[in-house]
Amino acid sequence: MSLGALNPSPLVEQATERLLEQITSGKWPVGTRLPGETTLAKTLGVGRSTVREALRALAGAGLVQARQGSGVFVIATEPAENWPARLRRAAITDVYEVRIMVEIGAARLAATRRTDEDIETLRTALEARRAAATGDDAAFVDADIALHAAVVSAARNPVLSDLFAEFAPALRERLIDLVDLLGLRSTDPNPGDHTHASLVEAIAAGDADTAERVLHEELTATLRHLHTT
Repeated sequence: MSLGALNPSPLVEQATERLLEQITSGKWPVGTRLPGETTLAKTLGVGRSTVREALRALAGAGLVQARQGSGVFVIATEPAENWPARLRRAAITDVYEVRIMVEIGAARLAATRRTDEDIETLRTALEARRAAATGDDAAFVDADIALHAAVVSAARNPVLSDLFAEFAPALRERLIDLVDLLGLRSTDPNPGDHTHASLVEAIAAGDADTAERVLHEELTATLRHLHTT
């Protein structure tokens, strides 16, 4: 096996790349059982922990799979498309539909789980959105997304927060284009201020039904715009 020893740093990245080359080049076709950790570590000139992390990275890319008692096997020769890349090329309407499902559920949870600190954060984010109305579209969209992120955070569910964080960058790019395309701020530099204020106060009051209704109306209205553009 002609892998070759690695340079000192960063070892995990180098190990992953070297193993990836063996797979994508066809030297290790689908079905191949990889050498053991000890063998790979010796060949690459690194510790077993480095090899272990590299194999985890390859497994995360959908290239290898560990089988209990049998070893690690190649299951694909091309990395699976990562989630951020998938979101960047997804239709904005598809991203928005997922956003609606995530945020409406988060708003209900936020109304029942929010802390005093969360309420303060939400009100601060609302004021920041208002202040951003004097800036350009990008600044306004950033402030708007920050407020919605605060709502999701107040749901006190780290999985929801991570999910929102994953699609927020793709959402941001599309929203900036949308605001410009539809001229949403041409007559009102702070569109949706009343709706967002109502959302924040509903969460602060612990009113889950109102929080859900207000957010559903706002997001579905935007989705309707997207379907007609």
